[in-house]
Amino acid sequence: MKIGIIGGTGFVGSYLLDALAVYGHSTRVLVRPGSEDKLPALADLESVTGDISDEAAVRTCFEGCDAAVYLIGILREQPSRGITFDAMQRRGAERAMAVAEELGVKRFLLMSANGIDAAATPYQTTKLAAEEALKASSLEWTIFRPSVIFGPPRGRMEFCTQLKEELIDSPMPAPLFYEGWLPTDAGGFELGPVHVEDVAAAFAKSLETPETIGQTLELCGPDAWSWKQILSGIAAATGKKKLMLPAPVMFIGPVASVMGRFEWFPVTRDQLTMLLGGNTCVEDGFAPLGITPRPFDPDALAYLAE
Repeated sequence: MKIGIIGGTGFVGSYLLDALAVYGHSTRVLVRPGSEDKLPALADLESVTGDISDEAAVRTCFEGCDAAVYLIGILREQPSRGITFDAMQRRGAERAMAVAEELGVKRFLLMSANGIDAAATPYQTTKLAAEEALKASSLEWTIFRPSVIFGPPRGRMEFCTQLKEELIDSPMPAPLFYEGWLPTDAGGFELGPVHVEDVAAAFAKSLETPETIGQTLELCGPDAWSWKQILSGIAAATGKKKLMLPAPVMFIGPVASVMGRFEWFPVTRDQLTMLLGGNTCVEDGFAPLGITPRPFDPDALAYLAE
């Protein structure tokens, strides 16, 4: 099968290329100028230079493909560079869908995100808009909604590595965010960390599983972990003990609202909103694919000590 991929040079994309190669698929990846070195040396892998705003490049990427994959997602906007949630997560996805339909590509896999039904932030609303556009198309679609994804970063941004560098390695106490006046459950909101190899396997396996057509699959690890437990696990994996203190969002939020527009500031107000909302799965999206996700444990986090 020939697979056209948008977002193949990113964190999940690098693992997906490996997973697709295992199944014997050939791939063609849209690559921004200057990012060619991010592609692995795999047989049956082609690249097309361009970005998601270049419809002609997207058309070349999908030409003759049996399936298309859209992986692009951003954690924060950079409007000065044209990187916005609307441009990357909605309009870019809709452009890719339209081109796929035009070229007769039958199958379309979309990377969405778990917890977006709250529709409380532009990140969430643009992801939802992309999902709705895909459902309204004539494509044979599958939507994936992973929780926070972890695993060896391969030089990309990754959840646990970022927390290690910004919170665990910092001399400051790690923040246990909470809402309200009293820190009765500081850092108690739960996430469902899922390993990147399992996410990539789900995408690849779905191409072999017709039953996933028309399905939205939530992808979480086998256990829910509180924010405090996640920080403790990351610290333990690097041989550290970390002081953690309650951090009231009623005071941090306004600061993040103002300073979050600067890339150097570690968190935006919308990121805090989504974090405090938790991110666990209601259904096991791995089950229809016969995949048992690996746990968030010391063995899986060993890469943090390297």
